[in-house]
Amino acid sequence: MADASSSTSCNPAQRAYLEKLHTHCTELKPPRYSSLSIAVPTNLISGDEARELEPDLSKDIIIALHSPETGVVDSHALMASLEVDVEGSEGGQLVYGTEVVRVDPASEEDVKSEGDGWVVQTVTSGSVDPDSILAKTLINASGLASHQILNGLFQRTNPPTPPIPIYYARGSYAKYTGPGVRNVQRLIYPVPEVGRKHSFHGLGTHLTLDMDGNVRFGPDVEWLEPPSGDGDSAETSHRDYWAKHLIPASEHLEQMHQTITSYLPNITLSGLSPDYVGIRPKLSPPGGFNDFIVRVDHTGKFNGGGAGKMRRDEGAKMVTLMGIESPGLTSSLALGEMVVDEVLYDGHRI
Repeated sequence: MADASSSTSCNPAQRAYLEKLHTHCTELKPPRYSSLSIAVPTNLISGDEARELEPDLSKDIIIALHSPETGVVDSHALMASLEVDVEGSEGGQLVYGTEVVRVDPASEEDVKSEGDGWVVQTVTSGSVDPDSILAKTLINASGLASHQILNGLFQRTNPPTPPIPIYYARGSYAKYTGPGVRNVQRLIYPVPEVGRKHSFHGLGTHLTLDMDGNVRFGPDVEWLEPPSGDGDSAETSHRDYWAKHLIPASEHLEQMHQTITSYLPNITLSGLSPDYVGIRPKLSPPGGFNDFIVRVDHTGKFNGGGAGKMRRDEGAKMVTLMGIESPGLTSSLALGEMVVDEVLYDGHRI
């Protein structure tokens, strides 16, 4: 289990950012089922105290926020554990290689015979004909495509609801072998640039440790403009575009190195090499910021859920999670708890 420090060298706005973050952490309520008295323990420490913990830090660092219980997640082990939980639950089933191609509110006929819900059409690899499922409650956690489900339904409202835009940013990581990190024991995050012309596009090019203790830096932020259009040729163009941009490249290593040496001055450019790449769904364009969004829609909003008599806030629920970028994986279990306890059960779950 690693802990973490956010450090700055620092301008007044960055210092205020750290102080505000510390205050926010002290005010966070622990999870409902937790016995903790503080949700996220943190301490504001001086630059000298930070260097006692991490001697490789720059001497220019004058303040840091220490989070002693921050850790890293073994994503593969987490997925394997969740797979066992789902398949071992009553009625739980995982279906792989299957794509959702359409979602509609249940028709009036469906409502009369089977009750209200969402008709989900899927196509499994190797099959041509779609299958249909009537979901009494639908959780739309489809990552980069979560907005597309809603946008397809928005055409059913009168008047049509404007589509939700989504923006994509590529984040690249670099692995590191070389001097300047021999003493590192924690995750280290530089404080983001703050001010009128800056917004928090990401967590900055930070130092992270994998489960084996290897050092990586990243991610950087590269805004993407994927091709638009419909049809087979557009689908091929989309596929080629994403395949190209998911290949690690060395073109940004020098800029990444300049950022890293602001807080770890002895890192060498030659020790950095491309590692892996991810795509982050952004709800705001460059210059803007939106936090995670968890929204609820009812079948009554779309053609009255097929029955034609429901209000917009009546009928079966669909919960959509959008913009769940980093730290989405780390917070995934907490997000799941929130969806169940606060959204589906309105805080009245026993």
